[in-house]
Amino acid sequence: MFQKILIANRGEIALRVLRACKELGIQTVVVHSTADADAMHVRLADESVCIGPPPSRDSYLNVHQIVAACEITGADAVHPGYGFLSENAKFADILAAHNITFIGPSGDHIRVMGDKIEAKRTAKRLGIPVVPGSEGAISDEKEARRVAAEIGYPVIIKASAGGGGRGMKVARNEADLDVALATAKSEAGAAFGDDAVYIEKYLEKPRHIEIQVFGDGMGSGIHLGERDCSLQRRHQKVWEEANSPALNAEERARIGNICANAVAGLGYSGAGTIEFLYEDGEFYFIEMNTRLQVEHPVTEAITGIDLVHEQIRVASGGGLSVRQEDIRFHGHAIECRINAEDPRTFAPSPGTITHFHTPGGLGIRVDSGVYSGYRIPPYYDSLIGKLIVHGRNRVECMMRLRRALDEFVVDGIKTTLPLFRDLVGNPDIANGDYDIHWLEKYLAAPSD
Repeated sequence: MFQKILIANRGEIALRVLRACKELGIQTVVVHSTADADAMHVRLADESVCIGPPPSRDSYLNVHQIVAACEITGADAVHPGYGFLSENAKFADILAAHNITFIGPSGDHIRVMGDKIEAKRTAKRLGIPVVPGSEGAISDEKEARRVAAEIGYPVIIKASAGGGGRGMKVARNEADLDVALATAKSEAGAAFGDDAVYIEKYLEKPRHIEIQVFGDGMGSGIHLGERDCSLQRRHQKVWEEANSPALNAEERARIGNICANAVAGLGYSGAGTIEFLYEDGEFYFIEMNTRLQVEHPVTEAITGIDLVHEQIRVASGGGLSVRQEDIRFHGHAIECRINAEDPRTFAPSPGTITHFHTPGGLGIRVDSGVYSGYRIPPYYDSLIGKLIVHGRNRVECMMRLRRALDEFVVDGIKTTLPLFRDLVGNPDIANGDYDIHWLEKYLAAPSD
């Protein structure tokens, strides 16, 4: 087991990893920017190292400073959390060259799954169902028209190196295609430094279903069920739940086993998430995230398995702590992402939190690194906390969530709490009747 882990992240995920390390008796080092000097994870860590000024490129993305912090403190492993360097293959390679363990998959696996075209090819080879579309990057308008005619309109054009909705355009007919292609390539080049794009069949009303997987790097893999992440705004997840209201036990086992066998066949090590669009009983591969997800707590709630403990165990060479037949799913869990944003416009709302009170009681968990008097800096992601609620079934979970949202108090800044208070009382949400477009339509509707 590791002696000392450096946590290369900030906010709630840094605190989440720190707590897991303390439970395992592992010393902790956190890095931070000057803007985060008073952050909770900095206060609670065994050691902390300031690695630069507020901009991420000068601090949390500064590989040389992070490696230097490892060497100064004697950290023998790095946990990247999510975001920042968590899916940076070069970072994983550099750590390996310095004999520091990256708590995650190999640089090669990050590289393969980070390229959307290569990831789709790999998924297909491993037996994962994929969306009909181009085999590789689209070279010109003529090829785009040929592929679109073969798979049928509407189609969606996606950036090969992208994510988060950037470099993504829908064409409903041939007249739309040339403009959509040019726009997607331009956005992809500006956002990712790579204008390669590919084409897929566009699904009209799919759900977003993702499967949590783990591999031991030695040919074994497991799945821990699915999460439904269909409530999204601009392709950013807002509300996640497990199990999905749309799946039954047979569908869950079928797609879960496909994914577990795939990570085993890949020789994958650590946590990963294989994401799908789901429509009319069929799953279609989107991408694989080679890291811990923001929404991992809902999986922990229904399985009782600590995913960060498992990451650390696998990275240290200890293998998986459970077999597939050991995993049981209990009840239902929902996570709401609490952001420092206006609940209608989603404009960022940095500033000082004057009062912060979290809900409690059976089945309630809040992952957050903020406190009363903490100033939300304007430089980073607006997530300030996650409310995770667990119940014996979805009805109980929703009732508990409604009560927990009523108790949650964040004063001094605007947050998305009012949005969730509205959603929990909506009949479509109560019935689990929504798809990936539902939330944007709801937000665009005139308010009463």
